[in-house]
Amino acid sequence: MAARPEAPGPDTGSYEVIHLGGQAAVVVPVADFLRLRALERSAAPQELEDAEDTAAILEWKARDAAGQTTFVPAAEARRRLGLPR
Repeated sequence: MAARPEAPGPDTGSYEVIHLGGQAAVVVPVADFLRLRALERSAAPQELEDAEDTAAILEWKARDAAGQTTFVPAAEARRRLGLPR
């Protein structure tokens, strides 16, 4: 499996994005990774939830900008989720 470098995206700054086995990853210096882990360990549960929500939104926006999202009408979304109309 070969890594294929890609131009940095708007949310990855100067970090290199690679794709391995259908997954995208960001290559970061070990010091940055360790700093992130330290912040994660000291964060309050609500802060972690907020960060996960923000990350999900940024991921969706990146997929949308790349034309990788699809539209589902509200009625169809409710049907798929088993919600009342």
